[in-house]
Amino acid sequence: MHISQSICYLILNLLLYLLIPSATSAQQQQDWKVSNVHPNIYLDDFGLYLDLGGKKVYEAAVAPSYTLEQMLGKPKGDQRGIHLNFNAPTLQGDLYYGFIPYHDTKFPQPVFFRTPAKIDSGKVFMDISALSGRYDMIDFKTTGKGVVGYRVIDAEGNMIYDGRVYFKGTGPFEIDAGIYEGPSVNKLTQDRVVIAFRTTESMNCQVIVDGKTFTSRNTDEHEVEIKGLKPDTNYEYEVIIGDRSEKYTFKTAPKPGERKPFVFTYASDSRAGNGGGERSFQGTNMYIMKKIMAMNVAMNASFMQFTGDMINGYSFKADEIILEYANWKRAIEPFTHHMPVYPGMGNHEALLTLFHDPETRTSYRIDKLPFDRLSAEKVFADEFVLPDNGPESEDGASYDPDRTRTDFPPYKENVYFYTYDNVAMVVLNSNYWFAPSPNLIPITSGNPHAYIMDVQLDWLRRTIRRLERDKDIDHIFVTVHTPCFPNGGHVSDDMWYRGNNDIRPYVAGKPVEKGIIERRDEILEILVNQSEKVRAILTGDEHNYCKTHINPAMEMYPENWPHKKLSLRRSIYQVNNGAAGAPYYAQEITPWTPHVTGFTTQNALVVFKVDDKNINMEVYNPETFELLDQLNWGD
Repeated sequence: MHISQSICYLILNLLLYLLIPSATSAQQQQDWKVSNVHPNIYLDDFGLYLDLGGKKVYEAAVAPSYTLEQMLGKPKGDQRGIHLNFNAPTLQGDLYYGFIPYHDTKFPQPVFFRTPAKIDSGKVFMDISALSGRYDMIDFKTTGKGVVGYRVIDAEGNMIYDGRVYFKGTGPFEIDAGIYEGPSVNKLTQDRVVIAFRTTESMNCQVIVDGKTFTSRNTDEHEVEIKGLKPDTNYEYEVIIGDRSEKYTFKTAPKPGERKPFVFTYASDSRAGNGGGERSFQGTNMYIMKKIMAMNVAMNASFMQFTGDMINGYSFKADEIILEYANWKRAIEPFTHHMPVYPGMGNHEALLTLFHDPETRTSYRIDKLPFDRLSAEKVFADEFVLPDNGPESEDGASYDPDRTRTDFPPYKENVYFYTYDNVAMVVLNSNYWFAPSPNLIPITSGNPHAYIMDVQLDWLRRTIRRLERDKDIDHIFVTVHTPCFPNGGHVSDDMWYRGNNDIRPYVAGKPVEKGIIERRDEILEILVNQSEKVRAILTGDEHNYCKTHINPAMEMYPENWPHKKLSLRRSIYQVNNGAAGAPYYAQEITPWTPHVTGFTTQNALVVFKVDDKNINMEVYNPETFELLDQLNWGD
């Protein structure tokens, strides 16, 4: 009997739903409703599907990938060492391992032993007894405890994960509870900070600062807020995990408006690069990120802003993107023990629902459903500890199809602002409710790359007004992943789309009023014409560094522009630094090319040296410390 291709695909898809635990099933979905903002997406007994004029295209099942839970290895001790089981029968390769010395360095990292262990069918043994004698730099034979770090590399040489195991004993060895992520310094102000870390089991932990103990109870995700601190003060903090402790430091911010000299830095786009090794570490360029963080220390940076494309992303499974986030955080972790890094979202943070039509070979992708649990925005918020002072969501906008329910993803911890002394940083999300294919958005609805939607725009307007009135703030920086004026690599999209203003979101099957270039102009109206304090827009997406002098004389429209043109009344800069390790893009010709300077495809870190009303910007290659560019905002 002949069976059509679509029926075969439906049967295969259903089997995969049953066989792959992480695939979405109707039973798992029955406690939520499909959002009204997507007009053609429904749920039946077979699962989630896209209705294409009566043809059902079901959510595609996705092949399994490595997860963070697997890479933690379920360690077990024996007489000579520690067994790891990654629950991945096809995984073959090498495991490098070695002790992590916490006593002789500010930035502890594993020192790998000379000989790797072989991973066979996802299992491996770390021979701790071989690290005795002259290799025992942590003195575990005397103390009876230690921490061993390990690196998972597959048979093709791909680096997958850096982990660590806390152990006790000198043989036999037992596994002890410990920290597998963190601790990190977050949400730093003049009088408080949040110390965040994750433990291998739910437990009570303490953080001691200045003689005071702050307790986190019965959880494996610890966010400990430390209050009552003095401004501009160096502190040591001690994290207590069972009978172990780790000590690190942080320095509080000055009083708002103190106007003391300080340094902050900016970069974006550290997804996996070319060249092998740590440049492509399961989703991220760990090599360049380590260089960048070391340079932050050399420059005595107080904090770093990092806006988007940290990882490869474009995932269809939350577990996959969480592992990539874990690798990015591991790259910067030795340094975030002591200083905060504030990430923002880019297009590669995308976590998507995939519908694939086998007949037309067309893939339809939208933000992951359900939004309140699995959207890219929700997972991002779960993985980072960031200010929660942005808008709620796009619900309540004029195009909201149902104001009685929440239909859009959350903005929590992906749109926010923070201040440090006399500087304010406003972080936007131009990949909110992201649908990657603009030509398919009229079918599925969703938001194209680079578009700032109405509620976020209104929040930006109100936030800039607030900061303009704040007498303690002299300088405002607004950061968004996608340039207003792309110059190399994304001239075909970002806030330009080669002059095509037709690009815009669709909500519930209907286009919104303003196109992408009109929306860009509304953003510029706020940042340039309605502000005196905004100094620059910090962008990425394009894998290069350059600065664009946004000024009244700059041409910024396509030929035969039918809409009103924005008249700029002053100048600011767009500082693009998407050069944190992703594959490079060369410069392209645009109407504003004459106003672009400093263009380079070298890896770059932008360093802002703030001194009262003066800001000096210096741009360095973090591998060579070569000065690439410079700019001064004088008094």
